[in-house]
Amino acid sequence: MHRRAFLLATASLPIVSLPALADTPTIKVVKSPTCGCCVAWEDHLRSEGFTVESHAIPDEELWDIKARLGLTDETSSCHTGLIDGYLVEGHVPASDIRRLLAEHPSARGLTVPGMPMGSPGMEMGGEVEPYDTLLIRPDGRTEVFESHS
Repeated sequence: MHRRAFLLATASLPIVSLPALADTPTIKVVKSPTCGCCVAWEDHLRSEGFTVESHAIPDEELWDIKARLGLTDETSSCHTGLIDGYLVEGHVPASDIRRLLAEHPSARGLTVPGMPMGSPGMEMGGEVEPYDTLLIRPDGRTEVFESHS
């Protein structure tokens, strides 16, 4: 193809708006060495353009980290991420993390407590149970950040 034909062909292509993936910070994840759903959640984040730095650590250390971050039995799940000064606990969708980073609220971070079926990393065919992503405020109170069904 000649240069002129190439330039004309590419000029006629639609302009595609790509998300600002280069601006997405790395999420550092700590998890149990035996957790398969944690790996599936990390794969979800990677497929959405996040860079994931994964660390499998002994369960005792993992629960110590959760306690130091102020996570409780009611706000905990199986893995914990840290990104741009926020914690991300459990099977939080990438879209909620992007919204958190864009809005930058005064908060500790986000959590999807437990392991709801159908959340990223917990896909079970077509089965989906409704769940909420909760925003954890600096004082530990939570409020619904996003509802998923």
